[in-house]
Amino acid sequence: MDIIKETDKEVWQAIANEQKRQENYLVLIASENYCSAAIQATQGSCLTDKYAEGYPGKRWYTGCENTDTVESLAVARAKELFGAEHANVQPHCGCSANMAVYLAVLEQGDRILSMDLAHGGHLSHGLQKNLSGRLYEIYHYGVDRDTERINYDELKRIARECRPQLIIAGASSYPRALDFEQFKAAADEVDAKLMVDLAHIAGLVAGGVHPHPVPHADFVTSTTHKTLRGPRGGFILCKKEYAHLIDEEMFPGLQGGPLMHIIAAKAVCFKEALRPEFKDYAAQIVKNAQAMAKALEERGYRIVSGGTDNHLFLVDLTQKGMTGKEAVARLYEVGISANKNLIPFDKQSAFETSGFRIGAPAVTTRGMKEPEMEQIAAVIDETLAGGPSDGLRRRVADLCSAFPVRPQQVEASV
Repeated sequence: MDIIKETDKEVWQAIANEQKRQENYLVLIASENYCSAAIQATQGSCLTDKYAEGYPGKRWYTGCENTDTVESLAVARAKELFGAEHANVQPHCGCSANMAVYLAVLEQGDRILSMDLAHGGHLSHGLQKNLSGRLYEIYHYGVDRDTERINYDELKRIARECRPQLIIAGASSYPRALDFEQFKAAADEVDAKLMVDLAHIAGLVAGGVHPHPVPHADFVTSTTHKTLRGPRGGFILCKKEYAHLIDEEMFPGLQGGPLMHIIAAKAVCFKEALRPEFKDYAAQIVKNAQAMAKALEERGYRIVSGGTDNHLFLVDLTQKGMTGKEAVARLYEVGISANKNLIPFDKQSAFETSGFRIGAPAVTTRGMKEPEMEQIAAVIDETLAGGPSDGLRRRVADLCSAFPVRPQQVEASV
């Protein structure tokens, strides 16, 4: 950090402030996590200086022998981690990974069946303003009004009606396990390809605490920075028969030079996830999410679908007299970072929402377990009930101090 301070004090100050914020706030945003110091260091390495257009052994520039090594390691480890036949680790993000699949198997105007964004889907699955919604004809399935879970019979009915070329399984705010066998059955019935967007739950799958999509899906896309605890980036898994199509659409179809420092960090991430202790981490994420959801439910909050099977859950504030926007603003004042979120069949706008989303990956990385989830739930409840912010902020600060983000780095640069 010293060299940054000497070169650009304003940027150094922003980084130092962010480190302090991460240390002193409880992050309950389901898509955020803390990568290891090794991953951070890899991202800051000299690999950032190297152009390596192409793939290992087939580059457009000389001097790529070391970039070939790190990309080959990332590919091999991704395949081992998920039991996949082929992996492409070049996508800059999850949206790029998704778009590469679309370009590989669809023509403009083809039909996609994906989860409704208002029921927990993702914008890259067909939002009208997103490129996916501009290029393709989008149909949606959602959750049942009573159970707030996917009705697979209804999904199959919609598939038979719209005859999509691609069905997408995956969500950004769906708290239940996905039944990939049912998705595969729906796709086979209408002769569609199946893509699973694993971005949120990749770490849970790698850790063995969520059903596995690879045996059922033609394509699996993901990010590395959520439950996998890696750098910000994406990757694609697919069957061998689609390997050439995916690689060609990724480069030169969508991207030029890959970010080799990030790909190297992905290799480190996959190696960390292959360690036995990662399974313990993944299991604890689910335990923590379930414990916090239960604790809030016992305090009178309605939890969408009655609980969670994964790393996140949704809190319905309809009966609490406040919006999700108001709730997360109050929580941030006492040191808790969460995000407003639509709930199924929400009557509020996406800018206000009737609920908010809570995720357990980041606090689990800090080492917190079920007793701490009870404490966090108590603070959330008291905060939203209008409790004194100073005392609540001190309780959050004490909890953060007891569970530092990266013990070896605390106050190293602040």
